[in-house]
Amino acid sequence: MLGYLKNPAATAACMKGDGWFYTGDVAVMHPDGYLEIKDRSKDVIISGGENLSSVEVESVLYGHPAVNEAAVVARPDEFWGETPCAFVSLKEMPMTTEKDIIEYCRAALPRYMVPKTVVFKDELPKTSTGKIQKFVLREIARAMGSPSSSTLASKL
Repeated sequence: MLGYLKNPAATAACMKGDGWFYTGDVAVMHPDGYLEIKDRSKDVIISGGENLSSVEVESVLYGHPAVNEAAVVARPDEFWGETPCAFVSLKEMPMTTEKDIIEYCRAALPRYMVPKTVVFKDELPKTSTGKIQKFVLREIARAMGSPSSSTLASKL
């Protein structure tokens, strides 16, 4: 809350009349009252009408033995609206391909959640505290544009 101290505009934007503090997180409330944070609302990917949690896809990616770091963001898609795009840095394991990562995800995720694109980086961009800068990755994915329609037709 320190960022809101003596900042009435920021406080008004996140504190609503209903008394809730709006963080921008997406969460579920369990019957026992436990609140489980699932993702940031800006990180939710909407693909063909399905809402995808980037955190769920990332947790599967981190299970791959060759993956050192992973982040998933939305990539624009003419047909689906958005598709998951995974940015991955690898451990010292040569010969891991985009196909390997996608097949690994297919075994653990519903088809609509599987990344359609995997981008390999030596290291993912981070803040000085080590947090992955997803806004940088979103810009890269946006600049990549939508996959070509011929690729799209072959996947249907």
